[in-house]
Amino acid sequence: MRMLLFLLFTMPMLGLLAQQNNKLSTEEYIEAYAAAAIQNMEQSRVPASITLAQGILESGNGNSDLAKQANNHFGIKCHKGWTGRTYHMDDDAPNECFRAYDHVLESYRDHAEFLTGRSRYASLFELEITDYKAWAKGLKAAGYATNPKYADLLISLIERYQLHQYDQPGALAKLKTGKKDRIPDVEENRPPKIEVPETPGGLDKVVFVNGLKAIVLSQNRSRLSFMEAYEIKEKHLLKYNELGPLDSLEAGQVIFLEPKRASAARGNDYHTVKAGETWYSIAHSYGIKTEKLMKKNGAWHGSPLEPGEKLWLRKNKHKKSLFF
Repeated sequence: MRMLLFLLFTMPMLGLLAQQNNKLSTEEYIEAYAAAAIQNMEQSRVPASITLAQGILESGNGNSDLAKQANNHFGIKCHKGWTGRTYHMDDDAPNECFRAYDHVLESYRDHAEFLTGRSRYASLFELEITDYKAWAKGLKAAGYATNPKYADLLISLIERYQLHQYDQPGALAKLKTGKKDRIPDVEENRPPKIEVPETPGGLDKVVFVNGLKAIVLSQNRSRLSFMEAYEIKEKHLLKYNELGPLDSLEAGQVIFLEPKRASAARGNDYHTVKAGETWYSIAHSYGIKTEKLMKKNGAWHGSPLEPGEKLWLRKNKHKKSLFF
């Protein structure tokens, strides 16, 4: 009887905790970061399959404390010369220093630079980019990880989830074509206009940015309450606003109820960068996709921004990007 009462009391609580946990699955992780892995491969020659497998393994599909608190998906420690943000946690030794990033994609870029910039990994770049087995074994031999089964774990992940397909020529174009079947671009099959209800007290504001309906939050909101109030699915909320599964909804934030566009509205031809702005914040303010903004300006994930720099919002910069 005591055990029965315990289960009756705890089962609903466990269900609630499971809903709040909201962890990424391996498949969701791959879908979220495959493009970044391919772009890094085109820049650095680190196989996309290796990058994804390491990200999955090192970050637990982006669910580890290091990934959630520091956006560090590859377990890269501070090392000599690191001047960026840091995060401390127990690992091989107590209170070790790990690199911290403002965005996950900066972690991806730094992972590529970490491998290309150290002589102990130089022999890897003599391998075929499609030879993921040799890369996995080479990383272990070079001391990337202390786990004796590290190479086997990477190979197992690559083969189980067919990550080697992302090492092939044209992988990025194929990936984007495949995604259109699941989540149409703005120009295709646009969803019907949504009649947006007012929240209790009418405090949130309905605005239009780049012709798209959006909500300016008057206060911090839980994701569930926003989804219920505006009748939007979680996958659409995250996709339309380029949010991660752990990002919060805060007062003053603009939340789009429709997919962002590829270009800014007419009259907004360019933007002059201000201190503290990011690719995401600029793109979001004009209702365009971050990736599209970077493509127009010949940039890639992690490219730095300088105050006073001019970014094109409608036309492509004359210099073509190598990574899109």
